[in-house]
Amino acid sequence: MKKVDIDKIYSILKKETRKYKVPIVDLIKIKSGSAFNVLLGTILSARTKDETTAVAAKKLFSKVKNFEDLKSLSVKEIEQLIYPVGFFRNKARYLKELPSAIKKEFNSVIPETVDELVKLPGVGRKTANLVVAVGFQKPAVCVDVHVNRIMNRFGYLKTKTPFETEMVLRKKLPIKYWEKINSMLVAFGQHLCTPVSPWCSRCPIIDCCNQIGFKTKR
Repeated sequence: MKKVDIDKIYSILKKETRKYKVPIVDLIKIKSGSAFNVLLGTILSARTKDETTAVAAKKLFSKVKNFEDLKSLSVKEIEQLIYPVGFFRNKARYLKELPSAIKKEFNSVIPETVDELVKLPGVGRKTANLVVAVGFQKPAVCVDVHVNRIMNRFGYLKTKTPFETEMVLRKKLPIKYWEKINSMLVAFGQHLCTPVSPWCSRCPIIDCCNQIGFKTKR
């Protein structure tokens, strides 16, 4: 198996992914500049396509500008705003609980560390890392299905779960790449390095990849 040159891969993908649609959470940050919006948008985006998240986020943000606005809505009203994101009923409940939880734990100020963010309702490690990286533009290793799949496909690591991948990347991946790697690999995974039949014939980093874990390609 050939050695994976992560510096070369990062350099190429940084240019390549400029051609692609910006992942929804990054787009929310670009448009609003708000860590609050990033936090809510990231909760909405879990197990939901970007197109669906974008519509739901637009409706929610038209009514909700801060934690007080969120607190004033009922769970049913939040459900109606965020439908049809995946698990919208659970997410509506998390959002309803968020103002009280963040007031109790952090005096209504969004924390900027992963260990603190995961104490909030609806916030797992993926969400927490994404809020740190995108919302606060600080180094954080956000691992979703794209990052987990593609890093293993490269042969850069050999892991089975997103949590395991995050822990290995924290030790192995240069910290200078942490903040942007998720956004780049999400875009790359949505457009070329797809779960099934990836577009290897179009891939700009094919010479760097060990092509592990799939049977067919295009």
